[in-house]
Amino acid sequence: MPISPDIETPMLHGQELQSQKKREEWVLLGLSLPAIFVIALVVILPVGWLFYLSFVDGHGNFSLEHYQKMVEYKSYARVFITTFKVSALTTLICIVLGYPIAYFLAALPSRWSGIFMLAVLLPFWTSLLVRTYAWLVLLQSKGLLNDLAIQIGLWDSPVKLVHNMTGTLIGMAHIMLPFLVLPLYGAMKKIEPDMMQAASNLGASPVRAFFSIYLPLSVSGLVAGALIVFVLCLGFYVTPAVLGGGRVVMVATQITAILEHQFDWGAASALGVVLLLATVLVLYLAGRFFKFDTALFGKR
Repeated sequence: MPISPDIETPMLHGQELQSQKKREEWVLLGLSLPAIFVIALVVILPVGWLFYLSFVDGHGNFSLEHYQKMVEYKSYARVFITTFKVSALTTLICIVLGYPIAYFLAALPSRWSGIFMLAVLLPFWTSLLVRTYAWLVLLQSKGLLNDLAIQIGLWDSPVKLVHNMTGTLIGMAHIMLPFLVLPLYGAMKKIEPDMMQAASNLGASPVRAFFSIYLPLSVSGLVAGALIVFVLCLGFYVTPAVLGGGRVVMVATQITAILEHQFDWGAASALGVVLLLATVLVLYLAGRFFKFDTALFGKR
């Protein structure tokens, strides 16, 4: 049975669109090849080499001795526990400090929020090492913070605020805070103010309206920011090394110590591999249980 022109024409148009779509995909792939090559060169190859070194002993033979040491020696477990503990506490501090800041910025008019946002972004304009040593000056026994506290009567003698967990958390929270505020602020700006007003008109108190409407709608940005902070903290080195004073040993610090004192690239690589897999596991679990992509990419 012959196909009538009115049916054949849409079919031809559909085939042309499909072929055009395929050509565009191949063109985009061709344009992306240089970037893919660079990524493979600077990311995939080093990570692959890291995996290779972790499974090779001192004689160049395949071995699992580096991973066996992590199971046998309790010091490795303490390092990983400290790493996750510091990362979790830093994330919690950033949530407690960052949520009110993001809420304040989102409630301001656009002109004023941009001005106050500069204060949040200001740490990015200063070197990480400079900021860390600045906290070392402020928190040491004869530093500005202890001197001021003694003068106003908060305590009588200098308090140890550095070269311990306290100083490490203060420095890391200061550095990580913008990474939580920015995605949280983006999620809060998407919340329509009319929704809170509607809840108020229906009889909800400000507190109930906040916990019933505002907080659930901002959870995506909160989870995204907390995840960014937690993952970045897992690989932190400078701040724990300087403010921790050797008493707060995280995975990155342990890797550096192994390379400097033992020159054991296999053991250091094994630590890096385990930390990488732990980070991937955290991202996978977050992707399974939380839809944080709404805050990162603006999806609804």
